[in-house]
Amino acid sequence: MGADLKTARSGILFAAFLKLLMPVIVVLSGIAAYVLHQQGNFQTEMMQGGKLDPDKAYPVLLNLLPAGLKRLAFAALTAAIVASLAGKANSISTIFTLDIFKKKINPDADEKSMVKVGKITVVVAMVLAVIIAPLIGIDKKAGFQYIQEYTGFVSPGIFAMFILGFFWKKTTSNAALFATVGGFAFSLFFKFIPSVINLSFLAPIGFAKANEKGVYEIPFLDRMGFVFLICVTGRYIISMWDRKRGIRANGLTIDKAMFKMSPSFAVGALIVCGVLAALYTVFW
Repeated sequence: MGADLKTARSGILFAAFLKLLMPVIVVLSGIAAYVLHQQGNFQTEMMQGGKLDPDKAYPVLLNLLPAGLKRLAFAALTAAIVASLAGKANSISTIFTLDIFKKKINPDADEKSMVKVGKITVVVAMVLAVIIAPLIGIDKKAGFQYIQEYTGFVSPGIFAMFILGFFWKKTTSNAALFATVGGFAFSLFFKFIPSVINLSFLAPIGFAKANEKGVYEIPFLDRMGFVFLICVTGRYIISMWDRKRGIRANGLTIDKAMFKMSPSFAVGALIVCGVLAALYTVFW
């Protein structure tokens, strides 16, 4: 029993170490690929169909590493993917089971049936994801960039909703609804506005770039920033208007203990952030 606990503890600590080290490994590989490619390396290895494929940067670099470091880098990448997938699967299962199945379909469902429905939901969601992914073109461009871009349709509004809900007590539920729904709406607006308006006037200041068809688009990271600022501004205005109408604020009650971290974690996080900042400053 003691040996099993010791093994389990060692596994948990190793997983935590990999997750802490993962940002450095991922960022370091990206910077290394960028610098080496700028110096004339990997000109053939990173090409696919006559075009530069950023997704090939990581496997190309892995082939340069000795066996031990190659395994460590692959383990870090796998841990990141599995952790991300597990979080999304758990969210899908929880939302469907508690907010749809329990409330709308079977209010009398017991815990055992909800667990069963949650498992089925995860399996169905994964099968649908496998079927839908090729249809929406995720295999035709940089996969991680694709995920970031389309996650960015909802993340600015959600982030604005949470950040103000946590740290501004005067916010209202109407403002939170605006941030959630409006964030998605504004993301769609900025995504499809290039088909209506020529945005070339934004190119000199770096907020527009021509795509393969010559149409000037707003880079998705800039688009996310614009939407976030709009959501924060709109939420502030709506909250102030609601207060004038006598609508009660709905800021979240928080405790400092919610954000408390161990000294070792804080030191490790600061070291990782410092290493990342140094890498970007020197090589990017």
